[in-house]
Amino acid sequence: MAKEPTLEPGIDCPEVRRLAALAREAGAFLTGEFTLTSGRKSNYYIDGRRITLSPEGAYLLGKAINDVLGDSEVAAVGGVATGAYPMVASVAVLSQMAGKPRPVFVVREVAKEHGAKRQIEGHLPPGAPVAILEDVLTTGGSVLKAVAAVEAAGSRVARIIVLVDRGEGGRDNLEAAGYPVTSLLRVIS
Repeated sequence: MAKEPTLEPGIDCPEVRRLAALAREAGAFLTGEFTLTSGRKSNYYIDGRRITLSPEGAYLLGKAINDVLGDSEVAAVGGVATGAYPMVASVAVLSQMAGKPRPVFVVREVAKEHGAKRQIEGHLPPGAPVAILEDVLTTGGSVLKAVAAVEAAGSRVARIIVLVDRGEGGRDNLEAAGYPVTSLLRVIS
């Protein structure tokens, strides 16, 4: 019989331990039979927005990510479309409240075809080291596309922080490409 997957903290701190509990309470981590966007079958589903769009989850995420970044060289934080958008907003608010404002930006899959026609919106400091956020990491493909856009715009990706690592090769792919990854939560199956 296959072991039922569990969602566990990826780092040990009170905020992340509470995020793991909140994920279960909010129905963000479900077990059963699911078909993913890719068409692949999975015995669990993660709805990161059940965490990132809750008041408590937004606070805990912003606090945990700002703590992870600490006094690092990271000058700004960006989110991968669209799951990480609430994450970057949380980081911005909590960094301001802590007296260490860190600007944020978001990365679309492709540039808009109207308006300013940007792929990156917000505050991406040219030439500065930045962090990229993602809600759920599977293979890392979306993150690598965002990294490519940020680096093409002249900034350097110093690290990647994910809410949940599904443990399906994404971390390995990103680290093989030279990007350190921090997973707040991880699936153990």
